[in-house]
Amino acid sequence: MIKQQNIRTVFMGTPDFALSTLQGLLDSDVNMVGVYTQPDRPKGRGKKMAAPPVKELALQHDIPVFQPQRLRNEEVVKQLRQLAPDLIVVVAYGQILPQAVLDIPKYGCINVHASLLPRHRGAAPINKAIIDGDSKTGVTTMMMDIGLDTGDILVKRSLTIFPNETAGQLHDRLALLGQEAMDETLARLCAGTLVAEKQDDSLSTYASMMKKEDGCIDWQQSAAQIHNLVRGLNPWPAAYTQLDGQTLKLAKTDCVAGQGPAGSVLQADKDGVIIACGEGALRVGALQLPGKKMLDAADFLRGKALEPGTQLGATV
Repeated sequence: MIKQQNIRTVFMGTPDFALSTLQGLLDSDVNMVGVYTQPDRPKGRGKKMAAPPVKELALQHDIPVFQPQRLRNEEVVKQLRQLAPDLIVVVAYGQILPQAVLDIPKYGCINVHASLLPRHRGAAPINKAIIDGDSKTGVTTMMMDIGLDTGDILVKRSLTIFPNETAGQLHDRLALLGQEAMDETLARLCAGTLVAEKQDDSLSTYASMMKKEDGCIDWQQSAAQIHNLVRGLNPWPAAYTQLDGQTLKLAKTDCVAGQGPAGSVLQADKDGVIIACGEGALRVGALQLPGKKMLDAADFLRGKALEPGTQLGATV
């Protein structure tokens, strides 16, 4: 048996997604000796320097915070060795851990990843699960190795993806599930019952980092595919099409019956804008033009008429 209070722990993470797991560790009996996070970055229209959410939480608990530009720097590795962690917990840190860091803690480096590995390795597993139309996803804790999300699986927790759930909504549920998975992992570690399972690489898929251009809608696709794209890229980078040469972002979609030339407006009223797809039709409940707010369809149409037959985007 290992006593939690004797485990010298370093946490590595940066965004909101990591907060639940960090808070869970702070609420436990582990000896948190340091938190590593990304450097402060300019944020918002004013480009003011902003601290990562993980840094703010750590400082509230008087935990030493380290923000190295590169974790591979020899001095940074030396400093980490001096902290003498028994365990390193990593959640969306934003840097790849070199072998020199992986070798430091005697209980290893444990990562909390937002998918059911080996499915959706990579930077954007939440978005990809929705875009691919998965009916379920979850969180995996794994023992990190030098590969990209290839380490041995420790604990899995799963949940159902709701039909109209957005990436932002799923993000928040998975963040809480990540804390539960890490709590269970830590409990098993202390009890000596933690068992590692090799990943089946033949079942792996990859979720690359999302880019703005990934949101460009191909109206030749089915309504179901486009619906998944819209919610999978909400809130960022957002799915979009073209209207009169302007970028038009879409949200709050669902699939309905309808047919016509792909990308053409079939109906536009207070209940939404219905657009023909390669298969079926998509009803859009919220729209946004450049420099404007995202508006419900009724409010949008008061300022911008969309007549049936209006063509959106490019068609083949």
